This record gives sequence, C-alpha cells and structure tokens, in this order.
Amino acid sequence: MSENKNIFSDILSKMIVTKEGKRLGFVKDIIFETRSGELINIVVKDATPYTRNLNLERTTSKDLLIPYNAIIAIGDFVIVSEEDLI
Repeated sequence: MSENKNIFSDILSKMIVTKEGKRLGFVKDIIFETRSGELINIVVKDATPYTRNLNLERTTSKDLLIPYNAIIAIGDFVIVSEEDLI
C-alpha cells in the first residue's frame, strides 16, 4: 500500500497560490515543532506585493509566514485558503 508523501526538498521553491489563483510567492522554508513534528508555518520567499499587504505574521528576519492550517493542497503548487490568512 503506497502513501502520498511529500519530501521536504520537493516542497522547497514551489509557488504558493490561493485557491482563487492569486500568487503569493514561493516556499523558502518550513517551520515545525521539533518534539511532535507538527508543521506550523511556511516561510515565503519572493513575496508578491499582494502578499506583503496581507496581515501575515513575520519572522525576526521579516520573512512572511503562512500558517500551515491554511494549506489546502500540495502538488505542482502549494494551494492555500485566503480566508485562513486574513
């Protein structure tokens, strides 16, 4: 029985888009809880002007963060729910 699994390196640099098709940027990194392995945020690189206008949390180095619970699917793109970002 095979499972669909995404390897970390496969997710890096994927384009992040909303389900409506708005481009948000690309996956720079993933933040997770080290003890449980729970994914917490995706770090955005090359954020679009639209993304920079959203009220997203930022890292100490000013990178934008997308909460993992906003992710709908990961395939050719990382698709997120814009409603979960606002």
